[in-house]
Amino acid sequence: MMYLGEIISLFVALSWTIAALSSEIGSRRLGVFVMNVWRMALALLLSALLMWATLGSPWPVYAGQSAWLWLLASGVVGYFFGDWCLFNSYIIIGSRFGQLFMTLAPMFTALFAWVMLGQQLSFNSLLAMAVTLSGIIISILGHDTHHHLSLNLPVKGVLYGIGAALGQGVGLVLSKIGVDHYIADVPADVLPSVIDYLPFASNAIRCIAGLVCFSGWLFLSGHIDTFLPSMKDRKGLAAMVIAVFSGPFIGVGFSLMAVQFTAAGIASTIMATTPILILLPSRWLFGQPVTFRNVIGAVVCLIGVSLFFLL
Repeated sequence: MMYLGEIISLFVALSWTIAALSSEIGSRRLGVFVMNVWRMALALLLSALLMWATLGSPWPVYAGQSAWLWLLASGVVGYFFGDWCLFNSYIIIGSRFGQLFMTLAPMFTALFAWVMLGQQLSFNSLLAMAVTLSGIIISILGHDTHHHLSLNLPVKGVLYGIGAALGQGVGLVLSKIGVDHYIADVPADVLPSVIDYLPFASNAIRCIAGLVCFSGWLFLSGHIDTFLPSMKDRKGLAAMVIAVFSGPFIGVGFSLMAVQFTAAGIASTIMATTPILILLPSRWLFGQPVTFRNVIGAVVCLIGVSLFFLL
């Protein structure tokens, strides 16, 4: 089928849009930490079932100590810090702007891949960073009554958005290191038959770190008593389930499938259209106004993200 990879990529972008919107609803109803405890637990359960069906064990087989350490670190940075910032940004500035700031993630990935892996930053990467930043600036800056530039969003929400992108970018680099160690741990005669499933097994380790961190923080902060009442919030739990299926499970799974049928750069660019796709749903669901400046900023961000992959 022609353009199958492109069609799957668009489906992924729609799936991630649903995940962002449902995560905003779930976070507002359940709270960030309760929402993420449920989310990490369900994602871990689904990952275990998938490993059991594909690898014959619900546990990440073959993973050695180094792989565990790097992937646990990735889970702490990506899931705990990154998602904690992301879900707080949803509450303060909404999922629309939260997803807009997530377009900074490729920039942080490129920077930390340079620092930690020695991957060189090309002129194209620097250009992509500049364009992406320009798109965000266009969207979040406006003019006050004296015609001076001013920030249209709460500073705290902006910092959470930047922190979310930072967590995802650094977490991705740590994940790559962990997966590389994991691949090295698998016996050579077994590797060809399991290599396609190792990312899912690696993600299970990351989910373990996220679940432990969110549960521990919920307990230490003295809000553990909010967890049991959340079981009665059917709308909040429904939003959480939709967020898990449409994000870590369906979204990630189909994103891996998309690159099988089209170039990774094309797939990544189509998947990055979430900040544009989310504009109208966020207006319908949350009454958030959409201005011409917001649309232009989102489009410029999309162009910036595409430059990371297409140049």
